[in-house]
Parts: sequence; C-alpha cells; structure tokens
Amino acid sequence: MIACLLVPGFELRAALRMRPRLATEPAALAPEPGEEQLLGPVTAVAQAEGVKPGMRLGEALATCPRLVLVERDPAAVEREWEEALRRLEDAGFAVDPVEHGVVVFETKGVERLYGGVRPALERALSAVGSGWDPRIGAATRRFTALAAASVARPGQIVIVQEQEEQAFLQPLPLSLLPLTPDRYAELEGLGLRRLGELAELPGHAVAERLGADGRKAWRLAHGGRKARLRGRRPVSELAETLVFPDAVGNELTLRRALGSLLERLIARPERAGRPFRKLALSARLVDGGSWRRAVTLRDATAELGRLRVALGPKLQELPAPVLELRLEAVQLAEHTGLQLALVEPAGEEANVRLREGLKQVRASTGSGSVCTVVEVAPWSRIPETRALVVPRDD
Repeated sequence: MIACLLVPGFELRAALRMRPRLATEPAALAPEPGEEQLLGPVTAVAQAEGVKPGMRLGEALATCPRLVLVERDPAAVEREWEEALRRLEDAGFAVDPVEHGVVVFETKGVERLYGGVRPALERALSAVGSGWDPRIGAATRRFTALAAASVARPGQIVIVQEQEEQAFLQPLPLSLLPLTPDRYAELEGLGLRRLGELAELPGHAVAERLGADGRKAWRLAHGGRKARLRGRRPVSELAETLVFPDAVGNELTLRRALGSLLERLIARPERAGRPFRKLALSARLVDGGSWRRAVTLRDATAELGRLRVALGPKLQELPAPVLELRLEAVQLAEHTGLQLALVEPAGEEANVRLREGLKQVRASTGSGSVCTVVEVAPWSRIPETRALVVPRDD
C-alpha cells in the first residue's frame, strides 16, 4: 500500500522548537517579507479564537489582538524535516517527500519486517516522533492516501481498502485537490463542494469547462491513477559552518567568510572528487530567525571562482546581520570529471547540454519533475489514452 505521513503546520512547529511556550498561546507564522500579508499556519489556541491560516494580517490582529507573530525559520525547517526523513529511512522506508510536512512511501518492502501494514505504519509514526503530532493515511493510490491522512487525528492511522476508496472520497472537500484559487471559486460557483459531486460529472464535460486542470481534478476525485513510488536519492551530508563572535552585516566580511567555507567544503575527502550540483547557503540571524537560499548550478563544478560567482550575490539578500553562516552541499554530481574527445560526433554537444539541463531541473525541482511522453495506444480515438507521461531518469 501507499502511505502518506502528514504533519500539519510543520513550518510553524519547527519555528517553535526553540520557543515551546508559544505552542500554548495564540500564535501564527508571520507572512513572508515582501509578499502579500497573509498568515501561515496557526496554533490550535489561535484557531479557537477565530484566526485561520491564510487570513490577512490586519484582520487576524483585529480578531485576536494578543496574537503572537512567529518569525519564519527556514534553516530550522529544513534541518528538522531532513532529520525526520532520515529517521524514516533508518526504519527501512524509501521516502518520497512532497513538501515540508508531507511525505509518501510504500509499505510493501517492510510489511514482512514489521508483521503487516499497520505495525509498519506504527513504526513510521514512532520514527518521526509524537512531538510532531504526525498522522498517516494509507491506500492503494497516492491521492487517496493523502486524503486519508488529512482527516486523521494526531497519532492516528487511517487505512482505506481499494473497494472503499470511492465511498471514502465522496464527502471530502474540494480543497484537497491541487487547484488554483480561481479554479476553486469557479467550482464553487457551479455549486460543487465535495469530491463526490465532482466525480459524478462527465469527465469530458469537466475537461471542456476547466481544461487540463479540470481533467486532472476529475481523475483525482475518482482516486487518481495507480503508480509505484520512487524513493529519493541519498542526500549529501557535507556541510561547513562558521560562527562569528559578534553579529556581522558587512558584505565584504561575509564574502570572505563564504570563500573560507567554500575552500573547506571543496577540501572535504568525502566528496571523492565529485563536483557540486546544488548548494544551500543558510544563516542564523541576530534577531533569532534564520535565512536560507538554495542554488542549483547550471553545470556541476568544484571550481572556487565559479562557486563564488554563483553564491556571492545571495549574500545581498540577507535581511539582518548574522551570527552564523552555513554552507551545505545538497547534491553532488555522479561523475568526477568530463572526458573530452578529439573530434565530437555530430549532435553530441547538444545531447550533453540537454542531459545536463535535465539534471539541473531535476535537482532544482525534485524527483518526478522531468517526464517524457510514451505512446501506449496510438490507435485510440481518445487523445488522453494514446500516451502516458512517465518520469525520466536519464
């Protein structure tokens, strides 16, 4: 079966790890700097007082004047989520992270190890830890597993058998579908509120009215397609940290610190000569928050000069002086060098650039983001059944 482990409001929970007292008070994750003033996840106390995620900041403060805004801590979120994923992997699960707080995996490979589906899912809950209030949904399809996890209570496991999937999905809200707000408003304008109401409509009519998004939503309302999951590739554990005795805000000093971190990271023997494909630069700010930026290189490289050029401009985005600077190798290339040829075959340079471009996209957006079209029924009169879109690994 496919299982989905869900931790609602993970970003807020991670930011509150160093301030556990606020978990019992009305608190919400502050809006992104420079973005629309909308709240992130909120605590249960804030929700009880009428504050909801996505509410405008002014409206939320008018509803609950004692609301505490929690600064975003992207470095802590990334660190805590990576630790949770590694604990799941240590327990034997091949995980496929969707976003922070949402991860899917298959139980087929560990059912014999733990004595069944439910014992395996209980092991996954204990691996993450009860402090995060995780919940798990399991089904034969990915979307149904996500829907089951969304209705589960903290620490609960909801298993939906294949013959029960359609009846389970019918009363659930349309908000579970990956649609834009405009699409939600359009569906609500048509009087649709539940997945079952959308599933009852003819598929061709939904596709004609809403296009590809509507076709996908209609298919998901029926449970979605069956597909095997692919666990993520092992992540690199290379990182270097520099702690300053006093807060530093001077760009020249920060650039020199970055150069020192790059030299130390390049010299690490664990790299085994492989160049860097994706790096992450994070900092602990003087006001207690954090800052993080990830950079995917167009061509994998270990040249100090090129890495300085790629990462140096990111330092200008720091919102405050820093107490700690950290550089992490998120992903390394598979090769240790490039073999040059005296005479390149016709078209070989274009093929190499295409492969490198696909690797860059995959490193930046995650597994399953690069797909290819495979013809399966070219004789079919229905366009949607003539070909399938499958992930591309090469």
